[in-house]
Amino acid sequence: MYTQAMDTMGKDAVDGEKTIRSAEDMQRQQRFDAHIDAGDFIEAKDWMPDNYRKTLVRQISQHAHSEIVGMLPEGNWISRAPTLKRKAILLAKVQDEGGHGLYLYAAAETLGTSRDQMFEALHSGKAKYSSIFNYPTLTWADMGTVGWLVDGAAIMNQVPICRCSYAPYARAMIRICREESFHQRQGFEALLTMMKQGTDAQKAMVQDAVNRWWWPSIMMFGPPDDQSPNSAQSMRWGIKRISNDELRQKFIDATVEQARILGVTLPDPDLKWNEERQAHDFGTIDWSEFWRVVGGDGPCNRERLAARVKAWDDGAWVRDAALAHAARQQQVALAA
Repeated sequence: MYTQAMDTMGKDAVDGEKTIRSAEDMQRQQRFDAHIDAGDFIEAKDWMPDNYRKTLVRQISQHAHSEIVGMLPEGNWISRAPTLKRKAILLAKVQDEGGHGLYLYAAAETLGTSRDQMFEALHSGKAKYSSIFNYPTLTWADMGTVGWLVDGAAIMNQVPICRCSYAPYARAMIRICREESFHQRQGFEALLTMMKQGTDAQKAMVQDAVNRWWWPSIMMFGPPDDQSPNSAQSMRWGIKRISNDELRQKFIDATVEQARILGVTLPDPDLKWNEERQAHDFGTIDWSEFWRVVGGDGPCNRERLAARVKAWDDGAWVRDAALAHAARQQQVALAA
């Protein structure tokens, strides 16, 4: 899974580069700019501007947090999956998401921040994760809809990050995107089965889930471009490759045809094809809801964060035991 575009930085947002104070700094900046302009990758040991580093730490750690928190609404359904097949698929998906979080935390650590610092920022509420994971999963149809819409939006958002200018992030995204493709396909297939072979009650359950997840899904791409001042800087650095509004439009255009195949109605009466634009027009997004949920007042914000903190606290003994074992092994090695 994935978080919305990381343009919700608030008052500590990047306003520009720090003042260059020496000829050496200027030369380093020029080399960095040349690499970015040429479309080259920046590696962990390369010199980079402080704000570039800060922006990457924020984006990658928030992405990692989203993968970890995103396991919670799905893990709730593992024991209630309707068949053994669906249980196995959901288990595999949740396991994938845990792995994605680990890849991303490791990528962020190459920028000089520790995993403990990132966890502390999440648990204290300082760091954000995707607003999409603060909505409840009420029925089994939500599992398919999350796979289809939420992971579908993730794929649209993540594929361009495989060309992110920061190489460790880009490399991590290659495997993540492959696995997210599986997540999206299994979600669509689960819904298709319910719509084509299910009862009227099951079909109604799918439509209800789509009604509830559609608008939060298209909010995942972040605020409109004209309300995302930091997005332009991220695109100049090559961290982002496609703007929020462009990604949202691509997602909507692709999803309309998929909805037709499923036989569900997308809950937007203003959704229609615009021949002149060769794209779909769509209704007004309620951005007040987006900012309310991002700000911590969504349906499940407190529940999700409390569950994450409890899991961390409950696992303290495992971390302590692992550290003690590692220290013991080091002593044995030194004594040998």
